[in-house]
Amino acid sequence: MKLSDLRPAPGSHKAERRVGRGHGSGRGKTAGRGTKGQKARSGGHVYRSFNGGQTRLNKRLPFVRGLGNSTVAFRDGYTIINVVDLELFEGGSQVRPEDLATQGLITPAQSKGLIKILGDGEIDRALTVHAHKFSATAKAKIEAAGGSVEIIPTRVYEKTKRRKDENKDTAEAAQ
Repeated sequence: MKLSDLRPAPGSHKAERRVGRGHGSGRGKTAGRGTKGQKARSGGHVYRSFNGGQTRLNKRLPFVRGLGNSTVAFRDGYTIINVVDLELFEGGSQVRPEDLATQGLITPAQSKGLIKILGDGEIDRALTVHAHKFSATAKAKIEAAGGSVEIIPTRVYEKTKRRKDENKDTAEAAQ
């Protein structure tokens, strides 16, 4: 076999259709562009967001009710663990997010995020549970079983912009 013997697989390459070569070609006269209009002209194309003269979508969207008012980007997503799930741990042990991941209750990625313990179910052993938030019933059930609750502190960022009423308070304090 030589390099000159190589051919593409049959049917994988089609000959390019030659347009605008007269009536005999079957693609003569308008060359498949239809009759007149913007798309029949050279250089004429309709831009992607054109809506046929109707106000385009990206101009209409700011007036749609509720749009742009979502707090999803700023919402804290907590992974939920119930008290009944803590039965997997031995009495007197420390329960940290990493331990929850090793037991298969949460994924390793979730163990790096925020965790909240809820009070669904019962617990009969003393555990020291570390989490970012606890419901009141979960805290009561863990402490009733002889365990303790430790809240993992979350990072709180200072506000960067000052409110107008804060400026008045500091001006009055300076006088």
